[in-house]
Amino acid sequence: MSVLVIVKIHADVPAFLASLKDRAAEYKAISDEAKTVGAIRHRFGTAGDFVLVVDEWESEADFRAFFGNPDLKKFIASVGADQRFQPEITVTQAVTSDDQF
Repeated sequence: MSVLVIVKIHADVPAFLASLKDRAAEYKAISDEAKTVGAIRHRFGTAGDFVLVVDEWESEADFRAFFGNPDLKKFIASVGADQRFQPEITVTQAVTSDDQF
């Protein structure tokens, strides 16, 4: 069974949003790599002073191995993450229901 992962990262949201365009090729490469190691779905959201990452992964171990990569941490810092705060990570078991879409 897959897991849903929610990561809240305190950030400079305008800098992050600008990076989505300015560094699109890097985001694509990271996404492509994630897919090869267990990522199923991925979305970003923003509000106030944080970026929300909502993912589905094959397993928590796959996510943790990917997210723990020092190069990924450097990239996250370079696109606006506030280094005074650690990301808040929530992992849940994905549940299938008749009302999902």
